[in-house]
Amino acid sequence: MAAVLEAGSQSQFEELLQKSAKSLTVVHFWAPWAPQCTQMNEVMAELAKEQPQVMFVKLEAEAVPEVSEKYEITSVPTFLFFKNSQKIDRLDGAHAPELTKRVQRHASSTSFPATPNSAPKEDLNGRLKKLINAAPCMLFIKGSPQEPRCGFSRQIVDILNQHKIQFSSFDILSDEEVRQGLKTFSDWPTYPQFYVNGELLGGLDIVKEMVASGELDQMCPKAQNLEERLKVLVNKAPVMLFMKGNKEMAKCGFSRQILEIMNNTGVNFETFDILEDEEVRQGLKAYSNWPTYPQLYVKGELVGGLDIVKELKENGEFVSVLKGDQ
Repeated sequence: MAAVLEAGSQSQFEELLQKSAKSLTVVHFWAPWAPQCTQMNEVMAELAKEQPQVMFVKLEAEAVPEVSEKYEITSVPTFLFFKNSQKIDRLDGAHAPELTKRVQRHASSTSFPATPNSAPKEDLNGRLKKLINAAPCMLFIKGSPQEPRCGFSRQIVDILNQHKIQFSSFDILSDEEVRQGLKTFSDWPTYPQFYVNGELLGGLDIVKEMVASGELDQMCPKAQNLEERLKVLVNKAPVMLFMKGNKEMAKCGFSRQILEIMNNTGVNFETFDILEDEEVRQGLKAYSNWPTYPQLYVKGELVGGLDIVKELKENGEFVSVLKGDQ
């Protein structure tokens, strides 16, 4: 099994998962327009030679949307690891050393999670430190603030929202390594877990106590009204592009196309990655009454999406619009 197989449909994908039985299957969700995906396909080909007992599969994310949506693939490259047709791990981004490490670990283990050796543990601790410091207030829950997946998570989200606390969150169900590792790292065996400035405050009961004492409002920054926040964002620069990805790396075909058009104008612009902020991603649709992305703004006013930009370019009006002449 030294070759990298390709799944061109949902049925092919499901057949390959069943065919692999108890062996490890690694699936690369990729896109032909992303150079980092091409590089990682080469890495996969080398790993396939080194690990013949592992099945390696590549799946074009935008060509098989049913599978991409099922596994919440929002960027490429993304790698999913399967055993017994069950997902056991996930890796986002073009990280060849980490991909190699995880393939070796899961291929050699008979069950998940594998007993970590010292090197991966050090890497995990570094990752956990970054995660708990990703925002002034970080909440680790089952699910997301929009869709909590357990009663305790729902309760703590409701409390933070009621008190207008500004926070970011991490879905522990999406990453088993983080889910287990954070328990040891924080010496706190349950979820949810709430951190302020990188320090663990505790879980739901502690947050309830802090509400009763008034400490929660004193310690945590207040959330800006969403409409006010969106208004600030669309006016952050004279030309603002809301897209999947950023200037350096677009994460969908539509964003890549509009980025190429923008780069060819010579006009300065800023970008906002909607994949990094679900509240902005959903809120801006209602704010602008525009249901899709990318979205382009000039001086705080919506110009439109990719189709509008293409029309303006063809009519020779696009640069004038970007400069605010029209």
